[in-house]
Amino acid sequence: MKFWIFMLSADLLIPVIMVLFGHIYEKKPPQKPKSKFAYAGYRTKMSMINIETWEYAHRFFGKLWFRFGIVLGVTSIIVLLFVIGKDKDTIGFVGMIVCYVQIVVMILPAIPTEMALRKNFDKNGKRKIL
Repeated sequence: MKFWIFMLSADLLIPVIMVLFGHIYEKKPPQKPKSKFAYAGYRTKMSMINIETWEYAHRFFGKLWFRFGIVLGVTSIIVLLFVIGKDKDTIGFVGMIVCYVQIVVMILPAIPTEMALRKNFDKNGKRKIL
C-alpha cells in the first residue's frame, strides 16, 4: 500500500504542475519574451516575436494546460485505482506507463497553440484581420 501511495503521489506531480502553471500563464503571462529574466514560459519562435504574440500564446497554452492537467490528474487516479493492492512490479509498471502518457499529453498543447498563433498573427507578429 505504501508503494501505491508513493506511485500515486509521483504520478500526480505532472498534472498538478500543469494545472498550477496553466492557471498562472492564463491569468498573468511571464515577463516580456526578450527579457533577460524571462527564462520560463512558452518559448517558441512564433510566440517570442513580440509582446502581443507572447501574451496570446501564454493565455492560449495556459488554458489548455489547465484543462489537460485536470483531465490527466483524474485519469491517473482512476487508472491507479485499478492496481491498488497489486504487487510492486505491477504498480510500478502501470505507474511508469501513466507517467509516459502524461509526458506526451504535457507536450501536446503546443500543437494547437502554434496553429492558433499562425491563424491569428502573420510571420512578423502583426495580428491578422479575421
